[in-house]
Amino acid sequence: MIGQRSLRLKGPKRDDRDKLSRLFRPITRRRIRSCLFGYSLRRTNHHAESLDKFTPMSGYLNELTMRLAVGASLLPAELRSRHAQWLRKQQRDDGGFAGREGDSDPYYTAFALRALWILGELDETIGQASARFLRQRMTRRDSVIDLISLIFASAIVEMATGVVVISDDDADWRHNVAATLSTLRCDDGGFAKTPEGRAGSTYQTFLTVLCHELMDVPVADTESIARFLESQQHEDGGYLEIRVAKRAGVNPTAAAIGTLKTLGFLDTGAEQDTAEFVADMQGDEGGFTANTRIPFADLLSSFTALTTLVDLDQTDLVSVPRVQRYAESMQAPEGGFVGFTLDQVSDVEYTFYGLGTLSLCAALTADS
Repeated sequence: MIGQRSLRLKGPKRDDRDKLSRLFRPITRRRIRSCLFGYSLRRTNHHAESLDKFTPMSGYLNELTMRLAVGASLLPAELRSRHAQWLRKQQRDDGGFAGREGDSDPYYTAFALRALWILGELDETIGQASARFLRQRMTRRDSVIDLISLIFASAIVEMATGVVVISDDDADWRHNVAATLSTLRCDDGGFAKTPEGRAGSTYQTFLTVLCHELMDVPVADTESIARFLESQQHEDGGYLEIRVAKRAGVNPTAAAIGTLKTLGFLDTGAEQDTAEFVADMQGDEGGFTANTRIPFADLLSSFTALTTLVDLDQTDLVSVPRVQRYAESMQAPEGGFVGFTLDQVSDVEYTFYGLGTLSLCAALTADS
């Protein structure tokens, strides 16, 4: 799974990681565009041989992570340093990260690690402590979302630092996770949020497909997933979260496009209505609203909207500088990001969305 051969995530040696860090210094327009629109760094860089010594997360998450890392390398050094310092301070004594209240959990730990990784600040000290926390959580009966987050976080730690959280000897654990996820499968082809659910959730389906990808366990009957997603598309081009929803949303739309892309079913030429739906959600603040009924923008919707438009090669439908200004306005002076205009408390989840949004904007601006 996420071990020495699991997820094909062999941890690089220190000298290889040093070489990898140098890949992001000389940024060219060609390389930026390659990472934004789906080409691996190893196709464009003369240090490709060092990357061949290990393979990071496959597919969708690998491409997205590389996009964000390249974009983050273009952000001002002071901005990167301020938020990296804030993120490091959020790590708890148990090695995990928490939300605005409560104990550490895999969900917020995964977001914090992703944010540190794209900033180039996920070092071995942080990784070792996080790995200790994640290993302890493997023995608990967590919620499905925490289970999936644990797998994401484990993959990030191993990819960034070489610290193995889940070894290949844990094959039984991997199969048990796959069996647990299979209990969420619905007759409509999607995955529900709980085993008791009778209708698929677009977002849960996205998470489950990514989880299978990370575990290197094929998901069954991918064509029925594609049919499920087709049934979730609204007449306005967006996608519904659940079939009884009255309106489409930016976030389920991003989940649908991400799932189709992961499974190899995405036809960007057939998603013009989807791109226009997402673009229409850019509000007066510059950021994106979650749906047509929400009157204000938020960082989650702004990040997922921009990611979707990049996936569809339709970023020219929106004003990227306005998105950038909005994301910059969500920064807290001491570091971290709040979620929306009236929010007052930073957290690690919205900090990832804020950094991710600014990273995409930086890369798009440089490419233009």
